[in-house]
Amino acid sequence: MTDAVEQEKPQELKKSNWGWPGVVATSLAGAVVVVFRGCWHSKMSWPIGVQGYSYQVCLSCGAKRLFDEKTFTAYGPFRYDLNELIAREKPVESKSHSVVDAQRPLV
Repeated sequence: MTDAVEQEKPQELKKSNWGWPGVVATSLAGAVVVVFRGCWHSKMSWPIGVQGYSYQVCLSCGAKRLFDEKTFTAYGPFRYDLNELIAREKPVESKSHSVVDAQRPLV
């Protein structure tokens, strides 16, 4: 009776060995893309306002980017430090004001 049971067992399929190297190669390629490219910043938060500026935060990595509420668009570089973004923005504002002041006639 045990012979009959042993004969009914299906033969085990031979497992191929190419699966794991393929997974490893794919994972390594993905890791290389992440290392060289970084986050794609595809998921951004709603605009947040602080210190008279608006910015968005990447929900994946936490990088911040300034946001213009009038045109409803993000602009400038991505940075992790909000104070650095604001410091970059202040010289641009002061330069634009100095150009306007320079064009005024002296009284």
